[in-house]
Amino acid sequence: MQTTQYLAEVVNELNQTVHLIRDSEAEKLINQILESKKIFVAGAGRSGLMGKSFVMRMMHMGIDAYVVGETVTANLEKDDLLIIGSGSGETKTLVAIAEKAKSLGGTVAVITISPESTIAKLADIVIKLPGATKDQSKSEYKTIQPMGSLFEQTMLLFYDALILRFMKKKSLDSNKMYGKHANLE
Repeated sequence: MQTTQYLAEVVNELNQTVHLIRDSEAEKLINQILESKKIFVAGAGRSGLMGKSFVMRMMHMGIDAYVVGETVTANLEKDDLLIIGSGSGETKTLVAIAEKAKSLGGTVAVITISPESTIAKLADIVIKLPGATKDQSKSEYKTIQPMGSLFEQTMLLFYDALILRFMKKKSLDSNKMYGKHANLE
């Protein structure tokens, strides 16, 4: 296959994921974000990178949002929200972060392939996204892509869809959001 044929197959796989995501859970997450004073997002590896892009867009919307582990991250307090992106839901560092957030009175949401995972059991909100885990032999979802790529791509697009829903709820448009875009570039 040529590169563009692979790209077409990736887009086809992503198109199939849309109908497998529950709007009711997504709406719970949106409402929790809007009700929370501060939002924290955590993830490891590529999942973490997708989370960083989500935090950036929330900042553009005027939401007080942070990436866990960055030097400028605020402290989590009671009634703040932690969102964890983890395909397996078993990453040890992320389990510890979820436990800590719960002990501080925070609300925990997880975006995962694995709704029966350790992090999902700790979470108040569970968003199941389709995708294959790193070990594809243990996955119910098949993909031509390596390791967790389909999950990570779906998560990025899901985060972008959440932003569009926020924009609608808060009557924002891209021009209003651009006012909060970095200007020291």
